[in-house]
Amino acid sequence: MEGKNNNKKDMVILMGCILLLFLGCLAFFSARWYITEFGDTGFDSILYTLFSEMSGTDSAVIRNFLLTALLPALVAFAVLTLFFWAWQGNGERRYPFTKKCARALSLVLSAVMLLSAAVTVDLPSYIAYISQQSTIYQEEYVDPLQAEITFPAEKRNLIYIFLESMENTYMSEEVGGGLPYNVMPELTELVQEEGNINFSHTEGIGGFYNMTGASWTIGAMVAHTAGIPLKVPVGIDRNEYGQDSFLPGVNTMTSVLQEAGYYQTLMVGSDANFGGRKPYFEQHGLDRTFDIFTAREVGIVPPGYFVFWGMEDMYLFDFAKQELVKIAKQEQPFAFTMLTVDTHRTNGYVCRKCIGLWGEQYENVISCSSKQVYDFIQWVKQQDFYENTTIVITGDHPRMDSQL
Repeated sequence: MEGKNNNKKDMVILMGCILLLFLGCLAFFSARWYITEFGDTGFDSILYTLFSEMSGTDSAVIRNFLLTALLPALVAFAVLTLFFWAWQGNGERRYPFTKKCARALSLVLSAVMLLSAAVTVDLPSYIAYISQQSTIYQEEYVDPLQAEITFPAEKRNLIYIFLESMENTYMSEEVGGGLPYNVMPELTELVQEEGNINFSHTEGIGGFYNMTGASWTIGAMVAHTAGIPLKVPVGIDRNEYGQDSFLPGVNTMTSVLQEAGYYQTLMVGSDANFGGRKPYFEQHGLDRTFDIFTAREVGIVPPGYFVFWGMEDMYLFDFAKQELVKIAKQEQPFAFTMLTVDTHRTNGYVCRKCIGLWGEQYENVISCSSKQVYDFIQWVKQQDFYENTTIVITGDHPRMDSQL
């Protein structure tokens, strides 16, 4: 009986060691894949993405993960398992490890890989961040609906354009960018145009500081419109978070505009549900959402059309023009929010409007996006509603593509 118990105990320990070894391999390669693909966006973005709505994810991302993270992890796991626990047919060990030594070595290696993965995705900083105590909300935060906001008698329309992963680095050093040449001269022209306002932290064309909780799209959108970082409450099922209750009790810019009688819409070229974007906006005053599915319904793209994350920006801007003309005919003021997608990682999406002027594909995609945004703004300027419309153009967050 004692021998059977010992065998059972040995089997449990062995399975535990094997499981930890697999988790170590998977964490090690997954962490490196994530940083290579998306850059150092912070562990909070990883945590949210893993446990949020994933429908509409670019299939290339999933395929790349399977090939460059999961497959190497499985290969490494198989090799290490054979190395530590392989047996010859006569019952003798193939390698000079005792049972205890094999377990100890496997546990040490698993711990090293898990620790390496944690450091790679900056888990220690995230733990330190969530462990901090702060009174900033008690002392500084102002509920937008409690603030004294005075609208003019004739309320101005709002067009809010989020540019995916756009940052001023691709402008020339001369105007505040990071390159010896200017990849996006059209956006530079808009910034410098007389009468326009550039919110900058420098004398040149500056930008904003990327904070924890705002380094990926939905986190950035929340930060822009609610003035707070996105942090899912402890104890909430992240798979369900946002579908029925996304930041309940938080009032946002869209909440203020709803109170002021605005008709509000959101337009994206992907699946609006991805990351909880649709429920966030709809639960805070949005009237209607447009995405790849509605674009198919109205004939902007053919039925079943899907490239990259949905449809490229050249169709998105066509869709925006079509809907803005309709929305502007309504009696109430409107707030139209849109998010581009072509400049998403990795290297962006090359549409037929892209011209290869620069050495890097991503630079060409950035350049193409700059031209399309500029052309869209020029179109807006020709519309009757333009004179009473404020346009905000901003990157949602800095680029994620660490391969550049």
